[in-house]
Amino acid sequence: MNAVARPVLYRHFHRIAWLAVGLALCVIIFGAFVRLSNAGLSCPDWPTCYGRATWPQSTHEVVEHAASAIRPFETHKAWREQVHRHIAATLGMLVLILSLLAARRRRFGIATILLASAFVATAIPLYMHGEHVAASVLAIIGEAILLFAALRWSNLDLARVSALTLAVIIFQALLGMWTVTWLLKPIVVMGHLLGGLTTFALLVWMAWRATDQPIKLADAVSLRRWVIGGLVLLGIQIALGGWVSANYAAVACGLDFPKCVGRWWPPADFSQGFVLWRGIGVDYEGGVLDGASRIAIQMTHRIMAVIVALYVLGLGVRLFRTPGMRGWATLLVLLIIAQFTLGILNVKLNLPLHVAVAHNAGAVLLLFTLVSLIARLRKPE
Repeated sequence: MNAVARPVLYRHFHRIAWLAVGLALCVIIFGAFVRLSNAGLSCPDWPTCYGRATWPQSTHEVVEHAASAIRPFETHKAWREQVHRHIAATLGMLVLILSLLAARRRRFGIATILLASAFVATAIPLYMHGEHVAASVLAIIGEAILLFAALRWSNLDLARVSALTLAVIIFQALLGMWTVTWLLKPIVVMGHLLGGLTTFALLVWMAWRATDQPIKLADAVSLRRWVIGGLVLLGIQIALGGWVSANYAAVACGLDFPKCVGRWWPPADFSQGFVLWRGIGVDYEGGVLDGASRIAIQMTHRIMAVIVALYVLGLGVRLFRTPGMRGWATLLVLLIIAQFTLGILNVKLNLPLHVAVAHNAGAVLLLFTLVSLIARLRKPE
């Protein structure tokens, strides 16, 4: 970053940003654990768990709560869902602090952030009391204020990206609510995953910009284009992975790899496998699609995995040939090989929980590496 564009930031801004990055990583990986251990509906109300800010300790504590009529209480699962919510709420507070710090030099900057946050905060108790329309209107107003501020402010002091990150994390909270109230609807589950990773990517970019440690290369512009291409492909693959998980299609091919149910190209129903909206009111836990539809999803994910792997390996070769970038090249190649291997092990070992969670973590590390390169690559002054 050159001297003219260097942001004027609060001196500990970068430290808070990196703390938020670490917490976002915890939220994503723990969220994967919650989803893959089938605990996503263990607290059928939101944001409480059977009416409690924490979670009930035994069955007799929930018999009189309305949520008990929706889903029986499971002690070993409820804590996972509610702990995930508390970690996510803590991350939201950190992002709010970053937004306030970044906007403090803007005219009405702090007031804008606080006003938007007040609308959203007011919406939560309204939702809990059944005023869903009023709560939605207030949440939309809060989001609109943040988006307008992000468009109006420049990014010299990271005010724009901070406001945008806060808007994303608020929408992410709404997706978390809809994940529960719409009974694990696949499009919402996938959107929740993408929202978490978008929040993580924005925080990583913000943290590197605040840290101000550019990598200066003569061909930085060309390299960034390569990296952006990899980021786009990775984003598509992550979305497909979320669709696989949301539709319980991870083992649709049985334990076969590279074949699927003993065939190179088994019968697959792509038209049904990729229907994004199927209405509200269906319980999607365990999946509702037939075998051919799930096979279509799994096969698409596998094909895209090969495309992403080949592209990232090519990017690794490109970086390896660039002086000073061999470390980054090695990291990318190792991560993509590990990620591809974990995907195969998910199939061959019948989706063990620790391997599935590690597969999610691998995607996050790849995302971190690519976003870091985009944030740091610069042409010499």
